[in-house]
Amino acid sequence: MTSMNAAPSPALSLSGVGRLFGALAAVRDVTFDIAHGERRAILGPNGAGKTTLFNLICGDFMPTSGTIKLFGEDITRLPAHQRARRGIGRTYQTSLLFVGLTVLENLYIAVRGAKPGRFSLLVPRASDADRAKARALTERVRLAHVADKPVADLSHGQRRQLEVGMALACDPRLLMLDEPAAGLSAAERPELNRLLKELPRDLTLVLIEHDMDVALPNADMVTVMKDGAVVVENTPDRIQDDPVVYEIYLGKKVA
Repeated sequence: MTSMNAAPSPALSLSGVGRLFGALAAVRDVTFDIAHGERRAILGPNGAGKTTLFNLICGDFMPTSGTIKLFGEDITRLPAHQRARRGIGRTYQTSLLFVGLTVLENLYIAVRGAKPGRFSLLVPRASDADRAKARALTERVRLAHVADKPVADLSHGQRRQLEVGMALACDPRLLMLDEPAAGLSAAERPELNRLLKELPRDLTLVLIEHDMDVALPNADMVTVMKDGAVVVENTPDRIQDDPVVYEIYLGKKVA
């Protein structure tokens, strides 16, 4: 019998997760828990295994070893679409937007895509609930002023914001962002930071990021990877002074 005072299951739990591509160990024995509502940043140099780990969590790849649990449920062998239905939303490094459609139309497609009957060819009415939800998402990702603009006319930063909106369309419990600040100018980063700060605290957030100016202010905990393995876990205020992290990013040791 479970105690009424037992701690809740982590939002995400990884135990000994690994992935081989032939003889290459892209991810090696990754073990950590992320609490419900936590903000976790995953840092590391190119080739550290960060995106492969994301793909293992989201179901784009199956792990060679280990176990992945989402809110206590073992999802290790579930395909990607079933994981999405259980509450995982994500963005990708490469944009997957429909550039010939408007912001609102992209979000409407994302909302419809998360539901049964998503292949219906019926034209939505003005009162359509999914269209209203898409309109609300334009507000949530700070794009209401360009809702009716084609994606082709958006700035790079606005496209990144739209990608977050697309990931939010399925009402995820766990939101995973793969380098949301990639390619952003210094002027565009504050808007992304504001968007991330406004996400509700009951939404668990995991982000891969190279830019510490985006990652650290939006993280409760930081996991640093190198060569497919976790090498450091610590709070944002301590991670920059960690000698292992310093060596990874600057290529030399601190005395």
